[in-house]
Amino acid sequence: MRTNRSAGAHDGILNYQNLDKVIVIDQSPIGRTPRSNPATYTGVFTYIRELYSRTHDSRIKGYKPGRFSFNVKGGRCEACNGDGLIKIEMHFLPDIYIPCEVCKGKRFNRETLEIRYKGKNIDDVLNMTVEEAMNFFKNIPRI
Repeated sequence: MRTNRSAGAHDGILNYQNLDKVIVIDQSPIGRTPRSNPATYTGVFTYIRELYSRTHDSRIKGYKPGRFSFNVKGGRCEACNGDGLIKIEMHFLPDIYIPCEVCKGKRFNRETLEIRYKGKNIDDVLNMTVEEAMNFFKNIPRI
């Protein structure tokens, strides 16, 4: 998820003593794996995957939350192992990465991308800005 807002000037922070920690997130890889993104790192992706597994079409097809993980066989694109990119070794030059031709960089297989919640598939959600996601999931407090 992305944000379009930048931090503005502030005179101070009220009740800062109640903060447990501050996490700065940018576009660099976070977490234990380069597959991590803000949704996986913060844990919100777990709830999003659960939500998608409870849609009518998912229940009919028997899809569980793991189906909506790009780390697990079944829902991810197997051509790129859920990376969305294909590595091309350049031997004496730095490797290059190109979008996967099968999933077009979406990381999931066609069947998984057919599942929609409020008209959006799992890739659509992962490409939302934070503000878009907050509005989209406003009726789901856990998300």
